[in-house]
Formats: sequence, structure tokens, C-alpha cells
Amino acid sequence: MDGAGGPERPNDLLDAYLSRRDDLVRFFAARLRSMAAAEDLVQDLYVRVASLDGSETVENPSAYLYRLASNLMLDRLRSDRRSGAREDAWAQTQRLELHGEAVADEPSAEQNVAARQRLATLAHAVSGLPPKTRRAFELHKLQGLTQEETAQALGVSRKTVEKQISAALQRLLAKLNEDSS
Repeated sequence: MDGAGGPERPNDLLDAYLSRRDDLVRFFAARLRSMAAAEDLVQDLYVRVASLDGSETVENPSAYLYRLASNLMLDRLRSDRRSGAREDAWAQTQRLELHGEAVADEPSAEQNVAARQRLATLAHAVSGLPPKTRRAFELHKLQGLTQEETAQALGVSRKTVEKQISAALQRLLAKLNEDSS
């Protein structure tokens, strides 16, 4: 208040904010149960008070500050609630449930390691195939050519490609079974 007991100007409101800042933090920390959230709220309050243009007069600056901070707190809580609801709704669409229990749709770390080991074993086994068998396998299984296209690319009969791919698969399966034992 000014010396005449009249309404306060925004600079006076800012002075009131500065003198009550610690009280405001404690007040909102008790309500939010977080000192960090209270500090953020009181900082937002400062920005709001500092941005007032001076056309408004405030009769009771303390009540004004607490009301403004309470409104900011409620806005933040509503926003957090909406965000939480959106995140929950999204999570519900992204998860799989079996008999009411959430089931992870991603492999575990152990499963990832095991898969990488199987892949390394398989890649090593492919590299150990005889050159013609390996080439037929790579063209057909890895590059997606049909057996006929593979036969044309290699200049052999389709029956030869079938035999080479069958031999490659038998060797690879034996290698994977050997390593899993």
C-alpha cells in the first residue's frame, strides 16, 4: 500500500510478492507436496505479476497473490491430469493383456542377447557353406529371388537350386542345433 492507504500499483504488487515469496513457497509446497513444484509455481506467479501493465489497481495484494497463485496451481493440476489421462489412454492402446495381466510386447534383454547370438551363429554358418550353395541360399533366402530366378542368375537348373538350398538349410539347422546344446 502507498502512504495514503490507497490501492497498490503493479510495482507495489511486485514488492508485495518479493516480501511474501518465501511464505508463498511454503504455502504451495504444503499443498503440492513438492518443494520443486511450489518453486515453479511461485516463479510462474512472479512472471505473471511482473507482466501486469499497471492499469489494474489491487486493494489487497496478499489476497491477490494467493488467489493468482491458486489459479495457476489449479490450471497446472488440470493440465497434468489431462496429460496423465492422454498418456494412460495411449499406453492402453500400446499394451497387450492376457488374463488381465500386462504382457510385454518387447523381448527381454536376455532374449535380445540370445537372438543376437543365434544370428551371429547363423551368419558364421552361412559363411562356412560351399560357395555355390551359399550363393544359391543368399539369392533365394536373403535377396528374395524365386528358385527359378536364382537358377537363371546362377546358370543352373531349378532342381540344382532346390538341392543347394535344401543342403544349406540342413547345414544351418544342424549348426544351430549343435550350438543350442
